Amino acid sequence: MRKISFAQLTVKSSCFYVFGFAFLLAGCDSLRFAPTETQKQNAWLHNRTATITAETTKAEAASEELRALAKLSQLQSRAFTSYYGLPKEFPQADTAEEILADSNIRLAKRALAESADRPDAWQLADNAFELAIGVCALLGGVYGTRAVRFLKEAKTKSQALKEIIESNELFKRQHKAYVGAFKEAHQNQSPQTRQVVAEMKA
Repeated sequence: MRKISFAQLTVKSSCFYVFGFAFLLAGCDSLRFAPTETQKQNAWLHNRTATITAETTKAEAASEELRALAKLSQLQSRAFTSYYGLPKEFPQADTAEEILADSNIRLAKRALAESADRPDAWQLADNAFELAIGVCALLGGVYGTRAVRFLKEAKTKSQALKEIIESNELFKRQHKAYVGAFKEAHQNQSPQTRQVVAEMKA
């Protein structure tokens, strides 16, 4: 088995820290929580709504174009159900009247609100550090122990940075008269530091 020097391990750990930090700064717009039960129910209900609509347009002899649109909507909605997965409990949706129930309208509104949620960047960074610490601890040995120490220190610094930024923002909100002086005190920060702080506050 090829031995890894401590220098190599430090470089790899440093790379992990840099990539993790870059990931933190990249934001969470591209990441989402796993679908909730509400979202799964809403996706399934959407498919049932599209199905009932398609059946209704056919039964009521709607125009060819309207029937085609309803049929396409039914097909498209199957992709949502496949993506989200089936819910544990299915809403009542056998008829148009059941689908249009107030409970289902509230369900759709809750699902819409939940779909806008994004993971918190700081929490993601903490989770990434915890995962890396766990992996290094499993590897064990001298290098594993040193890597764990390095990652714990990086996690502590990340937490400290978060607290500093949050405290600064709280100070500016509570003492608006000093906002100008506060900004003036930070005017000598490098453009890179300003950019990092701005992205972390976003």
